[in-house]
Amino acid sequence: MNGRHVIEDLAALALGSLERGEHARVEAHVATCASCAQHLADHREIAATLPLALTPAPPPPDLWPAILVEARRRRPGARRWGRVAGWTAVAAAVAGLIAWNVGLQLELARYAEGPQVEKLARRPARLVILKGSAAQPNASARVFAAVDGRSGHLAISGLPRLPDGRVYQLWFVPKTAPAAAAATFSVDAEGRAWVVIKVPGPLDDMRALIVTEEAAPGGSAPTGAALLEARDWR
Repeated sequence: MNGRHVIEDLAALALGSLERGEHARVEAHVATCASCAQHLADHREIAATLPLALTPAPPPPDLWPAILVEARRRRPGARRWGRVAGWTAVAAAVAGLIAWNVGLQLELARYAEGPQVEKLARRPARLVILKGSAAQPNASARVFAAVDGRSGHLAISGLPRLPDGRVYQLWFVPKTAPAAAAATFSVDAEGRAWVVIKVPGPLDDMRALIVTEEAAPGGSAPTGAALLEARDWR
């Protein structure tokens, strides 16, 4: 078993979607295979970006103030019924917080079962990390490109929102051909985006991946400077 790589199962393991028996089998192999262990680490890094695809969901604003108010009402010498009423209100507020958290976890689980993640779990892929340039030093991105097809995903953070009429564009730059557009996107208020991309060719045929700022709706060749780039992922 340990002499045979388990590449096909690593993304599913990272997403927690393997059955118990399969989980143990794959983990046993990874424990003795440095190559698969590295691939698993890459898949887990991508899986950690999945919550970026969700709109941030803060807890209901009245929960913690209600808990604090009721907690302050509990004073030495207070009547028993007052303590009981206070604790009842606190319990209700805590129950509301728990219900909100469960709802958020269900939303994450719903997204994790969607078509994007199914592709990640079922298709071997390559991970490329893009780093911000001097113009955007806090930006970073990860491209997850399926090796058996022409699709993939981009998870990106740290970019400022653009004014109307401007977009970000991801480019694959071949070794012997002009750059090819892979995706056009904007970022949310937190500077993040999760984008389905078109992979124009094998990664081994590329010399760079870059992100530029372009005029909307995007162009056929990059005109702006590279804000993020990757030039060595082998």
